[in-house]
This record gives sequence, structure tokens and C-alpha cells, in this order.
Amino acid sequence: MVKETKFYDTLGVAPTATEQELKKAYKVNALKYHPDKNAHNPDAEEKFKEVSHAYEILSDSQKRSLYDQYGEAGLEGGAGAGGMAAEDLFAQFFGGGSFGGGLGGMFSGMQNRGPPKARTIHHTHKVSLEDVYKGKISKLALQRSVICPKCEGRGGKEGAVKRCPGCDGHGMKTMMRQMGPMIQRFQTVCPDCNGEGEIIKEKDRCKGCNGKKTVVDRKVLHVHVDRGVRSGTKVEFRGEGDQSPGVQAGDVVFEIEQKPHPRFTRKEDHLLYRCEIELVTALAGGTIYVEHLDERWLSIDIMPGEAIAPDSVKMIRGQGMPSPRHHDFGNMYIQFAVKFPEKGWSEDPAAYEALQKLLPAPALQADMDQQQQARVFGSGSMDEDEDEDGHPGAERVQCASQ
Repeated sequence: MVKETKFYDTLGVAPTATEQELKKAYKVNALKYHPDKNAHNPDAEEKFKEVSHAYEILSDSQKRSLYDQYGEAGLEGGAGAGGMAAEDLFAQFFGGGSFGGGLGGMFSGMQNRGPPKARTIHHTHKVSLEDVYKGKISKLALQRSVICPKCEGRGGKEGAVKRCPGCDGHGMKTMMRQMGPMIQRFQTVCPDCNGEGEIIKEKDRCKGCNGKKTVVDRKVLHVHVDRGVRSGTKVEFRGEGDQSPGVQAGDVVFEIEQKPHPRFTRKEDHLLYRCEIELVTALAGGTIYVEHLDERWLSIDIMPGEAIAPDSVKMIRGQGMPSPRHHDFGNMYIQFAVKFPEKGWSEDPAAYEALQKLLPAPALQADMDQQQQARVFGSGSMDEDEDEDGHPGAERVQCASQ
């Protein structure tokens, strides 16, 4: 004796209906009330949802058993809560929305989601700036799960895999506990199959995978590092990831990450190179040599009298990185750091005098009389090397504009 008959009445079947009778009833009612067939009947959509919900409950042996014993109250918050959307159930039942030759066009717009897909394997592939400049093909090995070739993903001998009777293949069991007038219902992993939904006798298990249906496989993939590729670019291998029975093979995605370089700094398609030169080269000229990323040597001439200032920049057109989308190159920028000689670099006073004669005279050279000094340094009769408290004076420095 069932507690409620609402879901049976919705489908138009008796509470003793078989699984085949339920399927037939759902098929007739779902096609009758489907919204695509009843565009001008707003009540049909609600009826379609009721029919779908009723069939979803009654077609599941666990949910049907709970409904028969406790009615809709027994389904609240557990196995019957939430549920599948009516359109999803229809698509699953009719194989993507087309049933029969005459009705295929009517439901052709419904999406066929297909089987679920295994997870995507993500890896970071670190490459040098030299490899990005020249391009390369990296051979990368990864471990993945593949369907056992020995048992073809069954887990055991032909016919040895049985649906778990304890959970009806769901992997979870709904348990009931009487607490006075209240009935507590909770779900737990089926202890008979450990949540697998299937049972395989030990003697019938596949020797290759021990009943797990998959084995670990080593796969070598060839990752193309294109010339000029930028960090963050993803290289995708569809269907080369994990495999599992009943699901689509997952994908493998490699994300390119460029390693820092000891000599060059990359800015999009341009290269920055910091070069230290001697003061004599900055003033009198010379040639500096830069080793490029493809082992070529570039020679950069500094003309006599060019007077390279600290942090000044020279541009070498077309010697930067190759563009990943075009066939041209960026530029290379040489930033100079001028190395000055150490203090007391010469003990010959004549050398300093000669240098003064060679270098341009200061733009402003004026002597200050005593009255001007008083205005600048203040009045009073302080000694040159002492302040007003009698302490030695601070070292005076002469600043020159850069």
C-alpha cells in the first residue's frame, strides 16, 4: 500500500506499474506537453515539468521506494531534492531531443550534451629567452590514466561486473533512523561496493588493473614553442589527458612561462640590454660588443665626442624579439652605465691639467667676494673649518647638473 499516488496519477499509471510501463507513460506525456509542441498553451510547460519530475522520482528505485513509504515528505532534502531539469531529462531520455523520424525536426534545437568529460591536466612549461627567440619543440612526458587495454575498461571478465544490489548502482545508500515521532534520513557511501556502484568478485578481477578499469600510462607530447611566444600562452592537446569508462578523455594544457634572463630584459617585442662602459669610451668613443640570443655578436660604435651620458639609451632597430603574429622584429635598446675612474686615478698633476685643457670649460666660473660670501654663508667671524659651536665644519661638495 503506497502512502501517496500523486506522481503515479501525473503519469497516468497505477502504483504497481512496471519500469517499462513508466517509460511508456513518460514518453507519451512528455511528447504531448513539450513546450516546443505547445507554443500557444502556457499551461503545457508546467504540465511538462510535472510529468518530468514524476518520472525522475519513479524511475529511480531508491526514490520510488522512499516515495511509496513516506510520500513527498520522505524525499525532502535527500535523494529526491533538487533533481534534473525537465529539458535535461527529456534530452537524456530521447537521446538529445529527437525521437522518431517525424519528431526529429521539432526538437532539433535542443542541445545534446553527450557524456561527461574527464578533468583537464594543467602544466607550466618554463622556457629560456633563447628558446623563445629561436623557437623549439619540447618533448614533455606526463603520466595519465588510460582505460585498461586488457579488460577494455570493464574491470574484470566478461559478465563478471555486477550492479551493486545494496545501492542499485548509485554508490550511495539512503539510511532511515526513527527518533521518536521524527524520521531522520541520511545518505552514506555504500559499504557493499565502497561507493563504486559495482561489485566484482576477487577471482574475476582483471589482473592488469585489479578491477580499477584504468592503468597509469606515460605519454610523450611534442610542445611547439613558437618564435616570439609570450608568457601565458597556452598550448592545448585535446583528448590526450586522463581516460575513464563512460566519459570523454580529458585535455592537456601547457602554459608557457618565460624564465628570467641574466643579460636581457624583454618588453613585449623589444629587448633591453644594460651595458657598462668606461668613461674614456663614453667621451673618446670606441666599439662595444653584445652577444645576441642566437649567439651572434653585435658591434655598437660610439663615435668620438658623442659623450655618452649615464643611463642614456641607443636603439638598434630590428634586433629585438620576433613578433609572434607578424614576421618582423622589435628593437634592442642599449642602456649605458658609465664607469668613472677611482679616486686618485693618476698621480701626475700634469694629467689633470691636460684633462682640464681638453674638456670644455664650465659654463659659469665666477669668483665670490667677501660680501657675497657673507650673504651666502651668513655673517660672523667663523673659522673656515668650524661651525658656531666650535665643531669641525661639514664637508663641502660641489654639485653639477646632469
